[in-house]
Order: sequence, then structure tokens, then C-alpha cells
Amino acid sequence: MSRRRVVITGMGMISPLGIGVQESWHAAIAGTSGVGKITQWDASAYPVQIAAEVKGFNPEQWIEPKEIKKMDRFIQFGLAAAQMAIDDSGFRIAPENAERVGVCVGAGMGGLGSIEAYHSILVEKGHRRVSPFFIPMVIINLAAGNISIRFGAKGPNVSPVTACATGTHSIGEAFRWIERGDCDMVIAGGVESTITPLGIAGFASMKALSTRNDAPEKASRPFDKNRDGFVMGEGAGILIVESLESALARDAKVYAEISGFGMSGDAYHMSAPAPLGEGAARCMKLSLQDAGIAPDSVQYINAHGTSTPFGDELETAAVKTVFGEHAYRLCVSSTKSMTGHLLGAAGGVEAIFAVLSTVNDVVPPTMNIEEPDPECDLDYVPNTARQLEVQYALSNSFGFGGTNASLLFKKYR
Repeated sequence: MSRRRVVITGMGMISPLGIGVQESWHAAIAGTSGVGKITQWDASAYPVQIAAEVKGFNPEQWIEPKEIKKMDRFIQFGLAAAQMAIDDSGFRIAPENAERVGVCVGAGMGGLGSIEAYHSILVEKGHRRVSPFFIPMVIINLAAGNISIRFGAKGPNVSPVTACATGTHSIGEAFRWIERGDCDMVIAGGVESTITPLGIAGFASMKALSTRNDAPEKASRPFDKNRDGFVMGEGAGILIVESLESALARDAKVYAEISGFGMSGDAYHMSAPAPLGEGAARCMKLSLQDAGIAPDSVQYINAHGTSTPFGDELETAAVKTVFGEHAYRLCVSSTKSMTGHLLGAAGGVEAIFAVLSTVNDVVPPTMNIEEPDPECDLDYVPNTARQLEVQYALSNSFGFGGTNASLLFKKYR
């Protein structure tokens, strides 16, 4: 059976750089930092006091007030970004097509803020004060569930949970569903909101987070010699993934084509990448093989690039393994230098940035590269966006547990 061509026809984003795709994209191209002091709670006693928070989000703009109290912030982000994406696509879900529309939206950790809040209520006031909406507020698949309910999508309804690779796996899974003919359109991506006392404390205890509290906007510095950990972010990136046949039939605008998807497992360590980035390299190779293209066809990689000492070095090694000498001709940038690390939402947001690089022929920079790391010697588009004709853009996401995902986007012609 021949594979169906799959395209992106709509996009929605809530990010530390702005509310909406264009606001976030323009901020990224300008090199704007979304990182600052934590404002959602008092972090002054914590070793990490900075994060990339979403600013100015009003859930009442997207959700009925009586429904808001039933949803953790990560679900609210997901509904808002899904509404943006559907509106952008011009697709209307109706009884005659509802069973051909799926939802594939995941998160890495789910409703951690609500878990913390209701645990305090339980301890201080007793079990009768725990809301009957508590469980639906916090479980990860209620992001996809609420999107399905809100828009009437009756096809597959799934929530991948693969840590920091969640958003990329979600879009890749949607791609496969449409290739196989299971759906004609899928609302796909990732969501996350875990800038909470327990979330920050847990990652800080692992020594995974930057402690550059005195200069928040400089804290996320992928591939820089003095990087000291990632900065936690939050938000949502949702894409409308659609068969080309469906898009053409309704005369939809097409942003880009998904041409390849790769997955792999490190089978090595619960949080550290495999030596030489072996699992990441296999993942990228599989995406190229899936697309049927040579490595030198790719112009841009939106790197996982978290700003951790080992992660950035090993991703660089993996890129060299896959692309050989062409690795030095590629542009490789990490938008996490501006957005922070959105965990389960990272893959969705970064997929949108990769798609827009093919649309606009410009690649966003890696900010805060001040002293290059000798082990990270590729072209990371330091500190300034660059005009570049992008035919193929690769987006990487690697998660705890050794789970890896790569998506390959192609300029649509």
C-alpha cells in the first residue's frame, strides 16, 4: 500500500515568548528571552529561582469560566493552542467527518500543580475538601480528552507520555495514523505546566537546572562552554496534521510536509544519554531513511539542545555521526536558549519553529553562546537569526529513560 502524503495545515502555540504562533516566532527570530524570576510562587529559598513562565495567559479568553476550575493549567494551555490551530487551519469538524479526526496530545508530567495544591488541602482540611474534579484535572490524557470533547473529534484519542520527547512522538504518531489511512486529520502536539515548588525542587535535586539566578535571560545557553543546566519552561505547541488529499480537497493553506519520523531507545540510563549520542544518532538516521533522502539534503536542525553539559555534547556527536562532513555545513540551533525547556511541550513548540524555518527561509538563533565549547564545534547560529533557504528541517527531542524522536519537515511546493 502506498503511503499517503502528510502536511501541516494549522498551528497554535502558548509559549514563554508569547501567546500565539506569530508572536512567539517573531520573538524567537529577534533573540528574545522568555526566562525570568519565578513569579507564580515564592522561590526565594530555592537554589533555582528562575524559569520561563508563560505571561499574560487568560484562560477565560479560550474556556468558559465554569470549566476552568475543572482543568489544570496544562490542559488550559492545550485547549487554547488547539483552538488557535484549528482556527488557523480553517478545518471544521462536523458529524460527517468527525470519525476521521483524531487527537494525539501528550504531556511529560501532567497536573503537578493541582496535585500539590490538593495534597495540601487533604492534609490541612481533610478528604471531603478534595474536589471531585481533581482526578480529571491532573491525568495526562485529559488534555487530549478535553480537546476531543471540545471540538467533537471522534477518531483515535491518545496521549503519548515520553518525557521531553512527548510532543515530537505525538506529532510522529499522528503522521503514521494519516499515512496508514486511519485518519484524515489529527490535532497533535504537546503541553506542559510544571513550574511548581515540587517540580523545581525535584529537578534542582538532580542538579539538572541552571542556577544562574542573577542573570535569568543568560541562564539557558546551549552549546556554550559555561552552560550549567536547563531552565524549566511551560506552554503548548499544537499542529493540525492532515493528509495532503484532504488539504487539497478543501483548498487549505499548507505550511510544510512531514516527510520522515524516527524513534529509538538508548537502553542505557534513566536520565543520561547513551555514549556518543548513539541512540540519538539512530533516531535521526531513521527519520532520514523514512523520508528516503540523503543526509546532505538537510539544511537545518532544531536541536534538542537543553543547555546541559553532557546532553549538548552528545547531541553534537550524534549529528556528526549521522551527517559526517555535512554536519559542518548545517545550521543547528536550540530555541530552548529563549523558551527554556518546555518538557512535554518542547517537541510541539519546536516542530512549529522548524516548520516556520521552511516557510520563511530563516532559522532562529541559539542565544547566549559567549564562549564556544571545543566539544561543540558545529554552526549553532550564534546569537543572531540567519536567512537560509531551508528545504528540509529536522527537529530532535530526547527524553529521560532514553527515549528519542526526530521529525523531518520538508518545504511544501
